[in-house]
Amino acid sequence: MHWDTGNIGFMLVSTSLVMLMTPGLAFFYGGLVGRKNVLAIMIQSFVSMGVTTILWVACGFSMCFSGSYGDAVNPDYWGLIGNFRHAFLMNMGPTTTFPVSPTLPLIVFVAYQMMFAQITPALITGAFTNRVRFKAYLIFLVAWLLFVYFPIAHMVWGGGILQKHGVLDFAGGIVVHCIAGFAALAAVFFVGKRRVQDKGPHSIPLVALGTGLLWFGWYGFNAGSELKVDPVTSQAFLNTDIAASFAAITWLAIAWNIEKKPKFVGLLTGSIAGLAAVTPAAGYVSTGTAVLIGILASLVCYYAIWFKNKAEWDDALDVWGVHGVGGLLGVLCLGLFAFKAINPDGGANGLIHGDPTFFLKEAGSVIGAALYAFLFTFVMLVIINKVTKVVVTKDEEEGGLDVGEHGEEAYV
Repeated sequence: MHWDTGNIGFMLVSTSLVMLMTPGLAFFYGGLVGRKNVLAIMIQSFVSMGVTTILWVACGFSMCFSGSYGDAVNPDYWGLIGNFRHAFLMNMGPTTTFPVSPTLPLIVFVAYQMMFAQITPALITGAFTNRVRFKAYLIFLVAWLLFVYFPIAHMVWGGGILQKHGVLDFAGGIVVHCIAGFAALAAVFFVGKRRVQDKGPHSIPLVALGTGLLWFGWYGFNAGSELKVDPVTSQAFLNTDIAASFAAITWLAIAWNIEKKPKFVGLLTGSIAGLAAVTPAAGYVSTGTAVLIGILASLVCYYAIWFKNKAEWDDALDVWGVHGVGGLLGVLCLGLFAFKAINPDGGANGLIHGDPTFFLKEAGSVIGAALYAFLFTFVMLVIINKVTKVVVTKDEEEGGLDVGEHGEEAYV
């Protein structure tokens, strides 16, 4: 076998970049909460790295990427979840090839996709910050991966029913951002409002550090999702930065006009909204479309958060407004603006390029995934609450979860 060492190197770097996003998320969320809850929110991201890896090795990769819908030789289960051929990473070794890119070892793809699985449930944690017990979160983490992330990933990316019917999602608009955002909204409805409100971000520099790490890692997230180095890789890379930059400045302008001050946190939040929205479309659309996605992301997500505040939903760090709404918007934009000339081998034509069927597939898939993630998450939290209390007491919330749950303090 002739291995493409350049491509292997690129994918290992991309894997490292995506891994860096989870610590980046911890810094981003850690800066946004109050001083008494910094460690509690950060550990939820870091523990996802460990727990998800264990689960990924045991069954997660196999549930996502073993078998395919309609395959008589290696079938999955009804197009909804993979089989267990690769449980505990069986039936593979360092020289096993990755069928999609035969010059790439399969274990590289295993590592790359593992990093996506790590960050997705961690995204949800920003919604219920300051309110959830660590034990309950650990149960939530395992159950959510098994019953939400793994099935959706298989259906969209792993040879499942949606992929076989032509649904596209370049790097995770459906699989990562949308389902995490709508799961976060379900968690908000379940846990209720904070009884002790934070005064605001306790460390905006920490938020900026986290944003920088996320933005940097997103190049591996999006460009790496081509799974090889070619012109589409470059297109996805450039589209990522364009959407983030236009979104950041658009959010800054909106907030400056409405709030009368150019807010740094607004700029940073806008960039994340742009990154989330361009993710599903990065390798399928033109740079001009990436500009439009960035601008729309800030407009739509800003007013989604305004609506959330008006409705008094206590999504503490705006996970639904940024990731849920941003991911859904990005998938709809993909359905509208995808252009096969950008990606002749794996792309499609969206509605404005003559294929209304593709738009309907994308819209139906993202709405269905959002509803499933929302409903299952809410029911799952009800069940977990019968096993162990999910929400902390008022006294524990007042004292802060750093000391109450973990016996540590970020600042002394």
